Amino acid sequence: MAQSRRDFLKGTAWMGVAAMAAGSFAKDGVAAATGAPMHGFAVPPIPVIRIGFIGIGSRGTAAVHRIAQIPGCQITAICDINPARLEAARNWLKERGLPPAKEYGKTEDDWKRLCDTEDVDVIYSATPRPLHCPINVYAMDHGKHVMQEVPGVFNLDECWQTVEAAERNRRHCMMLENCAYGEYEMLAFNLVNKGMLGEIIQAEVGYSHDQRSLQYNPHDGVFWRIERHKTHHGNYYPTHGLVPAGKCMNINRGDRFDYLVSMETKSASFELYGRENFPEGDWRHTAKMVRGDVNVSLIRTVGGRTVQLTHNVCTPRPYSRGGVLMGTKGIFRAYPEYRVGFETKVGDGAAHSYFDAEKAERIREEYKHPFWKVAGEIAKKVGGHGGMDFIMDLRWVYCLQNGLPLDTNVYDLATYSSIVELSEKSVNSRSSAIDFPDYTRGGWKTAKPFVVDEIDISKFRFDNLAKDKDAQTV
Repeated sequence: MAQSRRDFLKGTAWMGVAAMAAGSFAKDGVAAATGAPMHGFAVPPIPVIRIGFIGIGSRGTAAVHRIAQIPGCQITAICDINPARLEAARNWLKERGLPPAKEYGKTEDDWKRLCDTEDVDVIYSATPRPLHCPINVYAMDHGKHVMQEVPGVFNLDECWQTVEAAERNRRHCMMLENCAYGEYEMLAFNLVNKGMLGEIIQAEVGYSHDQRSLQYNPHDGVFWRIERHKTHHGNYYPTHGLVPAGKCMNINRGDRFDYLVSMETKSASFELYGRENFPEGDWRHTAKMVRGDVNVSLIRTVGGRTVQLTHNVCTPRPYSRGGVLMGTKGIFRAYPEYRVGFETKVGDGAAHSYFDAEKAERIREEYKHPFWKVAGEIAKKVGGHGGMDFIMDLRWVYCLQNGLPLDTNVYDLATYSSIVELSEKSVNSRSSAIDFPDYTRGGWKTAKPFVVDEIDISKFRFDNLAKDKDAQTV
């Protein structure tokens, strides 16, 4: 069996410098220790980006509708095993006078033929979760950049496979974490970068979304969401609140996640819902869940910061991603409503209470992130969870068209996706501390921190924007 990069490095770390100097390669053909080659990685500008969509259900169809409206994007291929979805996409493109896309989906692995084609630069993947890693690796091995839905992969081995494929092929693999582009998340990021909150030392984030009806009555009749509850512990959807907080902490760029501990409640809410809403004889009436109602993980970084990460999709409660950042000078909160407070002089007590609504609104306008200042109105017209989806897509398109590094890279995808397996391991070991792998192999120590960048909206010409139905599930 070919030796993996991580195993190779564990046994021969002392050979790293010599290997680089000599241009040596591991047995599997992957370059030996090279630090973190995907930090700051960029490709030459791609003025017209040809995009192939794999999976055009709810998420994928919404993405087709958004990206078709971004100048310089061509939808050249679409893939889905549901013929009705292909027909709907075909008709949508035709109604808007857009060129037809090649269609794939005759077999369950027909997506590979799409990746093989030469008229696609970027794969946009919104497929069932078991396909995430195979698509990541196969697409990059065939010269494509990948935009992958969350979580990017689902276990540590898939994390390493994806990292190694990106490094091996020098291709982008970005996780499509739309919440990192939300207006309030980006406001918080701008406040942090301006130093208004001081150094961020703790975050309280997560994903709380009552999905009892959705999981027991899926739109497409496929119970892939609730199957995870029936078979696994841990947090299988960790990224929505965590990635924005991680950017404020410069995770993988000066600090990194060190270890976590994870704990769950008993399982009660899903089972009660099944008993109360389905008749005897229906499997949902007696369904038993392995996973508890609420999973809470505590993460500590190498730099001494902590994160409280919650996952809860089955108790009756309002939607929340937490969005609390605590710094040495103040506090920011996004849910259940936007609140902020910070000191002008250390110790002046100004943050003992949140600022009043009028002052908080002035701060929101003054420190609005440049992305939302220049593209916010366009984003709201196009739609996508209030516009954040469009801002996300506009940004990666802008970066590729202008030869810039993407905002997040394959190491970020792997780091955040690791939590799926790490949290389960911790729960299964009575909440023992479980270490995070360092996918950057030390590169986080020297990687440049996240910065507040801009989009030159004048480089796009937006005409006849059409607002399509917004997706309902974040």
